[in-house]
Amino acid sequence: MLRVAVCALGLVAAAAIPANAQSLTSPQPFADIVDEIRIGIHAHDVSYTALPFKVGDWDLSQVEDFSFDVLFTSPDLDAFRWIGAPRPDLGVTVNLDGQDSMAHLGLTWQLPVFDTPFYLEGTFGGAIHNGYLTNSPDPSRRANFGCRVNFYERFGVGANLSESMTATLTYEHTSNNGWCDANQGLSNFGLRLGWKF
Repeated sequence: MLRVAVCALGLVAAAAIPANAQSLTSPQPFADIVDEIRIGIHAHDVSYTALPFKVGDWDLSQVEDFSFDVLFTSPDLDAFRWIGAPRPDLGVTVNLDGQDSMAHLGLTWQLPVFDTPFYLEGTFGGAIHNGYLTNSPDPSRRANFGCRVNFYERFGVGANLSESMTATLTYEHTSNNGWCDANQGLSNFGLRLGWKF
């Protein structure tokens, strides 16, 4: 899993470098590649559904996930501008109680809410996890995902707290859309704090 995450990081970093990137001797080469770094805390496995509906049915009792995300600058390419200039996003959500953890790679779109500090956000990509693929010996502890690599979606509502800091309520989901025999989805809900460069 670590090798896959490292390879994915390299691919995303390469894609995120603008075609006319400045040399590494420029004052802020890191800011040319990385747009934002986020850390978060989340309730684990609040629902099995892909969309954040039926909030009244969520189980918020397991606040035990930690997340770390790197959002790269949207590449200076026509293909990215044509699809709305999303930011490549690489991250991990780690469960601190021995349950399911995942690493994800995707594209994140952000839509400002009129002339306010608020925004809506959506991410789509893939995730690799350490959960079970078939019926687990202890189904209360880990999900039965069916596939090792699944789809990853994240929805968020956030605010720019300052020019360099953000806060985003997020609902993240991973499942395989029925491509494997088992398809027990996993959804986490929490708060991500971000620092922009």
